[in-house]
Amino acid sequence: MREYLLVLFVTAAVTYLLTGPVRKFAIVAGAMPPVRARDVHREPTPRLGGIAMFGGLCAGLAVASQLTHLGNLFIQSADIRALLAGAGIMWLLGVLDDKWGVDALVKLGGQMIAAGVMVWQGVTVISIPVPGVGPVSVTPTMGMVISVTLVVVMVNAVNFIDGLDGLAGGMVCIAAMAFFLYSYRLWYGYGINDAAPAVLFSAVLIGMCLGFLPHNLHPARIFMGDSGSMMLGLMLAVAAISITGRVDPDLITDQTGSQTATVHELVPIYIPLLLPLTVIALPLADLLLAVVRRTWAGKSPFAADKQHLHHRLLEVGHSHSRAVLIMYFWAALIAFGTVAFSVPGRGRTLVLGLAGLCLLGIVVLMMPRFRPRAPRVVQAFVPPRYRKGPAAEAGTEVRDEVTPSGTPAMAELSADDKELLVRLGTGATAVGGRSEKQG
Repeated sequence: MREYLLVLFVTAAVTYLLTGPVRKFAIVAGAMPPVRARDVHREPTPRLGGIAMFGGLCAGLAVASQLTHLGNLFIQSADIRALLAGAGIMWLLGVLDDKWGVDALVKLGGQMIAAGVMVWQGVTVISIPVPGVGPVSVTPTMGMVISVTLVVVMVNAVNFIDGLDGLAGGMVCIAAMAFFLYSYRLWYGYGINDAAPAVLFSAVLIGMCLGFLPHNLHPARIFMGDSGSMMLGLMLAVAAISITGRVDPDLITDQTGSQTATVHELVPIYIPLLLPLTVIALPLADLLLAVVRRTWAGKSPFAADKQHLHHRLLEVGHSHSRAVLIMYFWAALIAFGTVAFSVPGRGRTLVLGLAGLCLLGIVVLMMPRFRPRAPRVVQAFVPPRYRKGPAAEAGTEVRDEVTPSGTPAMAELSADDKELLVRLGTGATAVGGRSEKQG
């Protein structure tokens, strides 16, 4: 556990420290498109946050390769090299989209190429556990189809919810935490070494999200862009694929003593890929609803709109921060509730307790007078509106100020940012004729 925690903290620290310089680079590079009709932010905001996240990924894996136990994974498993190859392709595709814009079909093709590269290097579903039958082997072609489909679905599900400040990063972090608990239990509790890569990928993913979120909470100073959201979706998919079809139920039966107990222990993976899909149930549902909604209206399923779940929360009267927190708690309730089915005894009580706290959080957020504030110990790392005191209230008032023409006023920028904008012009001028990003 100590090695995983070290990797997590290194990844978070590197991502956090790189995000500031990356933000300056994004402004200079012009990766700061104008506000579109479907956007909820009020002023041009730099993208390319995925560059910092990719730096955190590389730093975390570099540290892991030098540790005693995790270093063996780089020798025993090809999954880590496959992850770096696929994440690199997805990250590069996202950087191009954040700066110049990439056609939706071209982007889909790039996602399939990244998934195909990982499959070619061995990250693929080999078998599917079926209750009462055991592992059912799949053909290489079928395994490739399942793996590529999972990657594409995960990538686009995360990309679809990247519409509010801190939403995608927080929900992926929650999903990674739930998956870390599940995969760590298989690896440490039952000695299943094939689950170790999934534990490492989950730890790195948590670190990437935690390091980026302080810069991305509302009001966001930088967006992760497609370079970040697509990479996060790919990593979730790789963690799922690396464990699904590689866990032999007989290994757990030898320890539990009965097939019935084994079935209970492996509930989340007895239905193919159930756990990784449930931990992103909300973005996945949003993706499916968007495809149905746009197709029914005679539009392309890749056409952007302002009818996602988080947009609807804003429409019914929730503030930006409250809408994000509601989505956080719903994601945690579903994710940890699913993990609880595979945890016996006191462990189940603990996980169910976490799910109960999430449900309580949803109830509290429905109270109109409740205003979310960060604990004092972390207030130095979060935006002013999450802090307590008069200064925070003043910051909120400035943020919500409206000009006489009825349009929202710009948030206050730092002196360095103002100097850059004076030299470069607005984000729209810097970007030029960048085409609208497809959702």
